[in-house]
Amino acid sequence: MAARPSRHAKPASGTHRLRIIAGRWRGRRLEFPATEGLRPTSDRVRETLFNWLAPMITGARCLDLFAGSGALGIEALSRGASHVVMVDNNTTVVSQLHDHLATLHAQNAQIIHANALGYLQSVPEQGFDVVFLDPPYHKNLLAPCCELLRRPGWLKPGAHIYLETERDLPLTMLALNWRVIRSKSAGQVSYHLAIKDA
Repeated sequence: MAARPSRHAKPASGTHRLRIIAGRWRGRRLEFPATEGLRPTSDRVRETLFNWLAPMITGARCLDLFAGSGALGIEALSRGASHVVMVDNNTTVVSQLHDHLATLHAQNAQIIHANALGYLQSVPEQGFDVVFLDPPYHKNLLAPCCELLRRPGWLKPGAHIYLETERDLPLTMLALNWRVIRSKSAGQVSYHLAIKDA
């Protein structure tokens, strides 16, 4: 969600479209604003990611930081996540996310209009099973997010953390008890799935 338009989204009157790949809303298309810096995770990458997450996404409590178009959070809801918190600091984007949830009649999601780093300074009500981390590229946001997620209460034991980065960016920011269990690249993007050891 953060630095190039998706190859899969076609502009229309200042908007792009997002396709939900699978689950209860499979095939539904949602529009989102053509906002500068908004880079939805591509269909190809999302399909691979959710294949990785298939054994644990049903019933999972998820956090989608830098939610943008909502591609990851809404896909998680469609595939059976029990609750998704989506965080973004762009007013237009947040308004569109509310519209998406209303269109889908989604009851198990919360949208927070906030800076991701500021949000992570708060105390979570409960921990998360899955966290999606796809910050804008070249902004040095991944490391401080990872550092804040290490604080007590954010991640449940065995939590999975998805990281989407510029291609071949070293993952030196990972906490000592996070292990990368999957990694792939597509075009100029590298994406990884890590697990928090108990």
